[in-house]
Amino acid sequence: MHPSEVLFQGRRQPLLLPACDHYAGSEKLMRKSMTLQQDLGPVFDITFDCEDGAAAGHEREHAELVATLVNEVGNRFGRIGARLHDVHSPHFAQDVDIIVGGAARRLAYVVLPKPEGVADVLRGLDKIRRAAEKAGRPDLPLHVLIETHGALHQVFEIAALPQVECLSFGIMDFVSSHYGAVPAAAMRTPGQFTHPLVVRAKLEMVAACHAYDKVASHNVTTDIKDSAVVANDATRAAGEFGFTRMWSIHPDQIKPIVKAFTPRMSEVNEASNILLEAMAANWGPIAQHGRLHDRASYRYYWTVLQRAKLAGLTLPDAAAALVNQPESI
Repeated sequence: MHPSEVLFQGRRQPLLLPACDHYAGSEKLMRKSMTLQQDLGPVFDITFDCEDGAAAGHEREHAELVATLVNEVGNRFGRIGARLHDVHSPHFAQDVDIIVGGAARRLAYVVLPKPEGVADVLRGLDKIRRAAEKAGRPDLPLHVLIETHGALHQVFEIAALPQVECLSFGIMDFVSSHYGAVPAAAMRTPGQFTHPLVVRAKLEMVAACHAYDKVASHNVTTDIKDSAVVANDATRAAGEFGFTRMWSIHPDQIKPIVKAFTPRMSEVNEASNILLEAMAANWGPIAQHGRLHDRASYRYYWTVLQRAKLAGLTLPDAAAALVNQPESI
């Protein structure tokens, strides 16, 4: 049997998405990001931004541009999404009609910003679903930005919605919503990893994601010149907080983020050795280097290999054979 059939036994496997979600607003940056994705491969997603990318008074033209670019041949991997205006914006319905209605088949997902709670998500989802169904894509995934008090309060209900596949933390709006009670320093490192209210918000969102097998995406790093800061933020987000994805707002941030979320080769080799020995033991418990392993740890190491493959890592032959074997029919 295929490892996933044994290890998950009909349960939904944890959803994995490319570790970097790169935002681009202007046409120049959108096209640049598409070119970079073609060069590097689908190791990062691109989100075309309507909320902050559209110039005032030109929201329709921007939405039309997004739909056009998503449908272009440059979207060869199908890993481009779009952030719409929020449901309370007069431009939300227009975004949905133009972008979802015109490009649903080629969109990887749409992002819904600033919901005040699950009711706003459901309202947006209803409009998106109706447009997507007409365009032949009723199952278009939804990503939700958690950046308000109401959304955080109802984050488990939001994560439980079947069409939601990713929650992203919007740190700047979240901190600003405290009107000075949380200092601006909490928007960046080290404050974003130490301020109690921000830490609590991140952990609540991540816990909700993992409870419902959804992807938790970390907020942006505003320092676009120092790649070491980006790498440090990504490493802490993954290792200390359980995020599996992170925003990028500059092309130079993409590689440090992908690297930070990619398993090290030592982990990949360990995972491969453990899983190969487990298969030889018909997935019964084994002991390796004095440590006991069973199906609980096998699931962890199987995910390590899946994450490495998603990041474009060249796997050892044994590991590659393991993850590439076809599932039984």
